[in-house]
Amino acid sequence: MGKEHNDDDVIETGFVIVEPAEEEKEASAETEAPPEEEAVKNVKDTDKETDAKAAKKAAGQEKESAGTSSGTSRSETAGKQRRASRTPKKGKNMTNKPPKMPIGTGGKAVKSAGKAVIAAAFLVLAATAVQQSVYSVGETESVVITTFGKASVVEEKGLHFKIPFIQHATRVDTTVKGLKIGYSESSDGTAVTIQHESIMITSDYNFIDCDFYVSYQVTDPVKYLYQSDEPDLIVKNIAMSSIRSTLSAYTVDTAITTGKAEIQSNVRAMIVAELEEKDIGITLIDASIQDVEPPTDEIIEAFTAVETAKQGKESSINQANAYRNEQIPAAEAEADRIKQEAEAKKTARINEAKGQAARFEEEYAEYVNYPLITKQRMFMETMEDVLPTLKVVIDNGEGSINKYYPITDLGTISAEEAAAVSDGAEG
Repeated sequence: MGKEHNDDDVIETGFVIVEPAEEEKEASAETEAPPEEEAVKNVKDTDKETDAKAAKKAAGQEKESAGTSSGTSRSETAGKQRRASRTPKKGKNMTNKPPKMPIGTGGKAVKSAGKAVIAAAFLVLAATAVQQSVYSVGETESVVITTFGKASVVEEKGLHFKIPFIQHATRVDTTVKGLKIGYSESSDGTAVTIQHESIMITSDYNFIDCDFYVSYQVTDPVKYLYQSDEPDLIVKNIAMSSIRSTLSAYTVDTAITTGKAEIQSNVRAMIVAELEEKDIGITLIDASIQDVEPPTDEIIEAFTAVETAKQGKESSINQANAYRNEQIPAAEAEADRIKQEAEAKKTARINEAKGQAARFEEEYAEYVNYPLITKQRMFMETMEDVLPTLKVVIDNGEGSINKYYPITDLGTISAEEAAAVSDGAEG
């Protein structure tokens, strides 16, 4: 505290301005000065302020003329200016000065704080680098890695590494996505119609309400990311355009009843062609009609009645065709059976006639050679066929019947019966 300092011994720190101890003594002495000396002190203060202003003006002129050539003069001028600014004015109480810090304490604190900030920044940078150097590929996604603007696809599932701050990873969902056109689903699962998407016009200038469901999948992640800004919106616009173009070529009756399958096929073909032309890395999976109906309830009822009548017509036609298909084979089978029986009878009759004709020819040949014997044989054969079925009555010629003789098969009559027959004939 007893060490002497010059006017230039004013030290600036990062927090407060510290002055030498000698000036503190002077300030305390001034504070304790008696009232009669206060006038003299005020005069001195006024002189000091005047000197400070003059010194500041001189320093400004010297800086303009000489620049920064004299460091010592500038430091002295600055010291005087700081002392002048800290000189208490008239009527001020000098006991309200802020507490002073030891010389050099502020500089060490600033250095320590700077080191802490640098260390924290380094730790954050290191953690970010580690985090950005590792990525994983899930089962339902692919990752696009860009290195200085060059993109490559990583499809192998699992953990992978990349260069932090240089390589950037972008995940792309490769699952099958669904796109609802003309409707949406509420939280409770009910369908809500979107009229500006579902209302379409047919070739006969009728309006219909058509809902479609389109499913697609990302097959080229690089093109999906960089070929267009909004590929999903492009798919929706292509689908809506294809549906409207296709339906405009059909009548309302065809679109609502029998033309649904053909409309779906044409819509799929148009969407596939458009996606191939745009080449945005998306492939169509399916496009199917969910519902086609007129836009008002009255028209819906009328078309429902028409559809019911058409279905009844188709049902009747199918039943008739089924009955015809059942009866025609049965009739054809019966006709074949009758034809086969007739052919069999015809063949049998023909063969029988041929046999009888051949037998007659043989008998005639025998008759020509032996007429009497042939006549007797033919008579006996005829009697064998006729007599077993006849009942013979023998009359004596006088009109009275004597006896009744049953004629049996001569081939099966026994000797006793034959003798009885002969005895009866003699009697």
